Amino acid sequence: MNMNEPIGSPAAEATLPGRILIVDDQRPNLQALYAAFNADHKVYMATSGEQALAVCGAQLPDIVLLDVEMPGMDGYEVCRRLKEQEATCNIPVIFITAHSNEAAETHGLEVGAVDFISKPINPSIVRARVKTHLTLKRQSDLLRQWVYIDGLTRVCNRRGFDERLAMEWGRAVRQGTPLSVVLVDVDLFKRYNDRYGHQAGDDCLRRVACALKVALKRPADLVARYGGEEFVCLLPETDAAGAHVCGEALRENVLKEKIDHADSTVATVVTISLGVATAWGSATVGAAGLVQCADSALYTAKCKGRNRVWSEVLAAE
Repeated sequence: MNMNEPIGSPAAEATLPGRILIVDDQRPNLQALYAAFNADHKVYMATSGEQALAVCGAQLPDIVLLDVEMPGMDGYEVCRRLKEQEATCNIPVIFITAHSNEAAETHGLEVGAVDFISKPINPSIVRARVKTHLTLKRQSDLLRQWVYIDGLTRVCNRRGFDERLAMEWGRAVRQGTPLSVVLVDVDLFKRYNDRYGHQAGDDCLRRVACALKVALKRPADLVARYGGEEFVCLLPETDAAGAHVCGEALRENVLKEKIDHADSTVATVVTISLGVATAWGSATVGAAGLVQCADSALYTAKCKGRNRVWSEVLAAE
């Protein structure tokens, strides 16, 4: 999920083609299911449990049609493994099986399947059931996405940032890549609220959030509302020099909004101060230490007159 992307409406989501993974070791079954969905959906195919797991990890389909009986890893084990992984646990699995006994269905539901379809398949029934589960999946995805969106600014919220930070920190440590955090504070925002009112203050925060989001060019970069008039940006695989350049771009983008701020002692328009912190190869500092370093850099930027970027680097240990 890209939390910098706008949230779509359920009606709009319903018109999108689904991405369907069909898993069966028998070619005639694969061909029949492919023919049922190829015209309206993006279809992937796998002939073994191991291949199915690999395709799911790489493509993240919207739904999996999974044969129960396959040589080697059977469908139950594939489903169990999908449900154990954070990236794939919310993908609905429909078992395709020649068995319709109660014990088989109970076991399938216990390992995480959402439905069963009996062989030989009826294309109309399969399409109808897949349509239902695709709709439910998209509604669930939207609800999960809303949990991570700030209600005022429509950028990611603190909860979403904290989870992404933990994930990106783990990746940076494993791969030995840099990770940068930029803390952003709207300068003298209390004075802005006092002069223009809280409704104008809310609009100001929305415009600042939009300016920050536009300044981030890569899909992996994240902007979030950290609290009050503070924002935070997460920049994976970005070294100190790159993060400082990004900070300047963020600062300049807010200046371009030309939001009047008559009571500011910094400028006649709304400005921001930014603290940048970068860690490279240090597993001992931790994600919290990286944010703390950015907070220290932000404090320095404000002490030095605001409307500026201050950067600090955590040395590798």
